Amino acid sequence: MSGYRDVADSLREDIQSGDYAPGSTLPKQNELAERFGVNIKTVRQAVALLESEGLVTPIRRRGTVVRERPPMKRMGTERYAKSKWKYGDTVAFAADREASGRPWKPTDQTQKVTLLEADAEVAEAYGIAPNTRVYERARTVRESGQPTHTLASYYLPEVVEGTPLVDPTPGPAGRGGGLAVLTMQGYEPDHMTETIFARMPTPDEVKTLELPAGEPVMILTRRTFTADNVLVEFARGVHAASRFSWTYDFKLPD
Repeated sequence: MSGYRDVADSLREDIQSGDYAPGSTLPKQNELAERFGVNIKTVRQAVALLESEGLVTPIRRRGTVVRERPPMKRMGTERYAKSKWKYGDTVAFAADREASGRPWKPTDQTQKVTLLEADAEVAEAYGIAPNTRVYERARTVRESGQPTHTLASYYLPEVVEGTPLVDPTPGPAGRGGGLAVLTMQGYEPDHMTETIFARMPTPDEVKTLELPAGEPVMILTRRTFTADNVLVEFARGVHAASRFSWTYDFKLPD
């Protein structure tokens, strides 16, 4: 072994082959230096490269820990099925948990409700002036204590005023969540548009989602419409990239 990339290549292969299982700790850096015949600086560079790839996370008093995989399933259209929220009591993030075989409780979702001025993206979605006041329902969702994503939904006041969607109590907005509340208000959701892209996180996102160095985030924007194409929710989500796999089940169009 001559360089840190060679060391990283060997450790990466060991991780991917399962020699170092998810949740396990790599040998101490001095042990790795002896194994590969390099100095500590080279080992540190190799570990930093693996960290930037999202394969390992340095944890104080534990060492270099192999990242857990596979991530939780983030379902596609099925997570919004009416059988879950209109005729049942399962909200979207809980549907993901159930599909992943993981337990959940209402307090896994916390939120803050604020009446504020719409930013440019929200204003464009609704076709309103940028300074128009809208309700923001901002949530942070956790799984086993670890934050997985944030989601902020924006509503016109005349649609949600006085409903559970503007109640800051932790947890979903009642039985069936927000989609059920919109239905009770006479705005039954009929179809949605979701757009997804990746980027590196902001410092605030790193702190909120407790992200390791080098991990990107997946950004989701969602538009929810009635059958008459009336927009009733605009939402933005920031997801820790390594904590989800995104699955979509759909019929091929003609």
